[in-house]
Amino acid sequence: MDPTLRPLLDALKAIGVDANAVDAAGAEAVRSGRPIRAVLINDSVVTEEQLTEAAAYAAGIKTLDLVNFTPERAALEMVPLPIVLRHRVLGLSTANGELLVGITDPADIVALDDVRAATGMPVRPVVVARSEVRRIIQELQRDQRDLGEANEDDNQAPNMAAVSAGSEDAPIVKYVNSLIEQAIQNRASDLHLEPTEGDMRIRYRIDGVLHQIDRVPRNVQAALISRLKIMSNVDITERRVPQNGRITVQIRDRSVDLRTATLPTVWGEKIVLRVLDTGGMELDLKKLGFTEANYDRFAESFSKPHGMLLVTGPTGSGKSTTLYSTLARISRPEVNVITVEDPVEYRMQGINQVQVNSKAGLTFAAVLPAILRSDPDVVLIGEIRDGATAQIAVEAALTGHLVLSTLHTNDAPGAVTRLTEMGIEPFLVGSSLDCVLAQRLARRLCDWCKEAYAPTAAELAAARWPEEDVKVPELVYRPKGCRNCAGTGYRGRLALHEVMPVTAEIETLAVRRASAGEIREVAVAQGMYDLRADGLAKAAAGQTSIREVLRVAI
Repeated sequence: MDPTLRPLLDALKAIGVDANAVDAAGAEAVRSGRPIRAVLINDSVVTEEQLTEAAAYAAGIKTLDLVNFTPERAALEMVPLPIVLRHRVLGLSTANGELLVGITDPADIVALDDVRAATGMPVRPVVVARSEVRRIIQELQRDQRDLGEANEDDNQAPNMAAVSAGSEDAPIVKYVNSLIEQAIQNRASDLHLEPTEGDMRIRYRIDGVLHQIDRVPRNVQAALISRLKIMSNVDITERRVPQNGRITVQIRDRSVDLRTATLPTVWGEKIVLRVLDTGGMELDLKKLGFTEANYDRFAESFSKPHGMLLVTGPTGSGKSTTLYSTLARISRPEVNVITVEDPVEYRMQGINQVQVNSKAGLTFAAVLPAILRSDPDVVLIGEIRDGATAQIAVEAALTGHLVLSTLHTNDAPGAVTRLTEMGIEPFLVGSSLDCVLAQRLARRLCDWCKEAYAPTAAELAAARWPEEDVKVPELVYRPKGCRNCAGTGYRGRLALHEVMPVTAEIETLAVRRASAGEIREVAVAQGMYDLRADGLAKAAAGQTSIREVLRVAI
């Protein structure tokens, strides 16, 4: 047996691959002269994931899953393309003055030496799958070609024929399509295209955190924005005011909607695309992270025939998903459900959905009276933004309708005072409001690599651990990072909830215009877990980390 093969073969056995099959593959490689990788993969002895893991195990370094990792554009560009193609290496990210390098063969010392010489930086290698390196190299070559072609006319106005909906072979069109497809594959919730003084920065928001994935030349900016505006069906000539639109793209066998928002900035128009992927949307309330107690309190409210139920939280906290999941629970053939939204984010079967159109005068306040004349049982209002909308929502709740809506407040008790600040009489707030749900989204720990440890007294004190509500665990978990979570330690998100039913005591406080702090004290005394306590309970259960809870909940 060739001694150079032994470390890899031993590593394969160590990770659980059948020893006899491994030895047979090694013997076949020696006999035939074929590379050991070709024998193992082509003869189906191991999967590429197993081979990547074994190579890293043998070399004593980590692996990184590029499927869920977005390399930094600047790091990719640090390694010259000839070196990338010759050694199959990629610059992935920079931190603390060192370059993280993805390599398929950790024994290839020459490759790492070439990268050090070309970049002038110390390198830290991680083992990556060859198929993913090949995919990224193809994207690099395609992007360089497409942006290079689009860059040729840098002193001319963008060619409308080149960015029109029908010119699918135009370089800028292909680049935009690949940008959107990559975002959806990476589970991004938003795409940000932001002009700067010298270029345009492109970032994805993944699991609530922004990651920069590309920078494009400033002279391509106009064509890029024009293409997205054409796809969104908004005015391509208007650059002075914000505009909203919608894009529907076909990704393999499913349609994905994207909501477009433009914003004029000092360096040009910024565009944000919100991914509304109904195919990946979970519409089961019980799978949204509710504890049993919180679910029971919330379900008691939406099971009533009338009253107002509010979901509060900042943008991107999952309010729409919670409301649509609630509608999925209460929508039946015998129930008339009508929604008014700006915009309609998810199209649902069996529900009458109305799109707000401000230009045509179809605002929330204007359309709600017409909706109430359409004999609804349940009304969903996308957002209560002003006093007029709030007044109609309250009146609808008091006249036998179940009203669901969202409100931007920091917590559940703040919704009561917010409505009174909008001009609603306190006695009407107390009578109409039945329940308030506040929520945040925290990153979920990766089940493959989360690391258990005993929390220190200082850490528990800093977290203000609610010992009266949540038992202090002997062990909690923290992120570590592996190939399944792209080295972040987190994969996916879960919701933290704060459910406040409006009881007679809270109604009394609302009538006498009590502060949100006073309302909170009574709600907690009546059994409400605040966001931090709910989050720390989930940290104690190993679902997230203490640090992540404190990042999203005060």
